[in-house]
Amino acid sequence: MAQDPIWPGSGSAVSGNTPFGFYDNDSTFQTEAPKFATWAAKRLGFPIMSVELQDSQFYTCLEESVTEYSAQVNQFNIKDNLLALRGQATGSANNLTQKRITPTLGRHVMLAEAYGTEAGVGGQVDWKKGKVAVHSGSQDYDLNELFVDVSGSGAIEVKRVYHESTPAIVRYFDPYAGTGYGSMHMLAQFGWGRYSPAVTFMMMPIYSDILRIQAIEFNDQIRKSAYSFELVNNNLRVFPKPTSSFNMWFDYVVRSERDNPHITEYSGSRGVVSDFSNVPYDNMEYKFINDVGRQWIRKYGLALSRELLGMVRGKYGTIPIPGSETAMDGDTLRSEAATDKETLITTLREHLEGMSRRALLEADKDEAEYLQEKLMKVPMPIWIG
Repeated sequence: MAQDPIWPGSGSAVSGNTPFGFYDNDSTFQTEAPKFATWAAKRLGFPIMSVELQDSQFYTCLEESVTEYSAQVNQFNIKDNLLALRGQATGSANNLTQKRITPTLGRHVMLAEAYGTEAGVGGQVDWKKGKVAVHSGSQDYDLNELFVDVSGSGAIEVKRVYHESTPAIVRYFDPYAGTGYGSMHMLAQFGWGRYSPAVTFMMMPIYSDILRIQAIEFNDQIRKSAYSFELVNNNLRVFPKPTSSFNMWFDYVVRSERDNPHITEYSGSRGVVSDFSNVPYDNMEYKFINDVGRQWIRKYGLALSRELLGMVRGKYGTIPIPGSETAMDGDTLRSEAATDKETLITTLREHLEGMSRRALLEADKDEAEYLQEKLMKVPMPIWIG
């Protein structure tokens, strides 16, 4: 049987002796790797027992252990911050590894834009305007036939049907009108000569103007239009039956625009965070990992070394000895290694979940409640003059 290489008791240079070379320029890793190799070999029985591994194999296990630790922490951070990171730029210049992420309201604003589109108060989709020439005694109108240019852009969804009325600002009531204070002259200086006198614009609080205009529009909506409508596909029926001819206006959106997921900012764009796969997290630098993390890395590296040693010894189930043969412990080593790896991964994930944003906020809330309850039991001071 060919002789397998045996651990000589010390390691050689680290740089260039790992498969990926992730940490060839990390001075702390270069210093730590030979020490890890010596420690792991002794944990595996050296020098009492021969360890059929070489220094480069120990370095390989340490490199894999660091990258596994980095992957576990980065996966947790991606999960904890993905909602805040979607739409942000990717690339090496935006590397987020071991950086603090502060959530913003950007996601909520983008979500609100969709509701703004439906309510007609913003969003990414324009509300378009059309009109129907309503004829006396006719209730039903086919928008497809009446508006080829509208239906030609795709299915539409009517949002509002109403009479076109004079803008509220034109009918704005000014309590100072006709008082002789010369407000019309002042109004003309601002280009508002055709509106009501200008004192209200410049002397009254702006919220007073807004409330008054809203009152005018609400009055129009309640009192001036007795017409309602029913819309099935693009067939419009107005109620009650018109007794005169007039123009009925309506607001609408094109469904293909409203339902297009690529219309919002960042949607459909490359170079921005879209999902788990392109969040810019890289392998952590070993020199920036604290001692708590390094201890986990050493234990996981030892488990990988034990697994690798089990594979080496498992090459032969038994070996001959004078007058008999002895069984190798490859299967036992691999089983122990698998258990150790699973335990370490599970423990690390539990610790990370316990430090999630939600968990920390809940802990902060509990602490504040406990403190408040404690302070309530502190007697009030008694002042004696």
